[in-house]
Amino acid sequence: MRVRMTGLAGVIAIAALLVGAAPASAAPGDASAYGAKLNVTLLGSPAVNAEPFAAANANGPTKNSFAGVDLTGILKTGVINASASRDENSGGVYSRASTADVRVDLLSKVTGKISAELVEAECTATQKGLAGKSKLVGLNLGKLGQVNADPAANTKLDVQLAGVKIAEVIFNEQIKNDDGSLTVNAIHIKLLQGVLGGIGTGDVILSSATCGPAGLPIPMASGAGLWIGLGLLGVVAAPVAFTALRRRASLNAA
Repeated sequence: MRVRMTGLAGVIAIAALLVGAAPASAAPGDASAYGAKLNVTLLGSPAVNAEPFAAANANGPTKNSFAGVDLTGILKTGVINASASRDENSGGVYSRASTADVRVDLLSKVTGKISAELVEAECTATQKGLAGKSKLVGLNLGKLGQVNADPAANTKLDVQLAGVKIAEVIFNEQIKNDDGSLTVNAIHIKLLQGVLGGIGTGDVILSSATCGPAGLPIPMASGAGLWIGLGLLGVVAAPVAFTALRRRASLNAA
């Protein structure tokens, strides 16, 4: 069956379809960051769980800092800074975390000294997609090897003891989450309980940033978006309505 609509009736129907198709609300994307997080259990020692230091979120607090972490035998850092922001106009989000004067003692008996002047993670989400990167300034990995200051995504070095892999260190770890967001961990140390026994289990993450996906720039069904949408609709509807009224007047005159 064919349905034909003319004049104002057609305009009203199109307007109803436009409003109905637009989402009632479209929350912009989210972003978060933190400087360090630990959850490790060393052999013969109690578990060490340290919540994210200097956590920031696009919903607030958007900026945070921490004087430094000092966990004997595990990790010591200088100042930590983190920030996360949202651009309401574009819907894009950005997050960044930086940790200064890092010293990791967790693996020192196997790898020797691990330190860095600055460990930084960054994540950006726009309407074009998501991107992330890490920067490692003054990195010293001792016996573990070498890694570039701007390592490729998911660069990994294995830590072995007596031929057994007991840990792995991932640089510029990039994780695509199920909700479409991206997490960038500048350094992620994973302790593995080997067949012959390792030094413990757990994770240490240094400088982490998560973002995206980007939200819609302006929700069309509320606020400014609604008035912009109705204004544009009015520009289209006015000539159509005027044409329909003029045609009716011509028919009446005839």
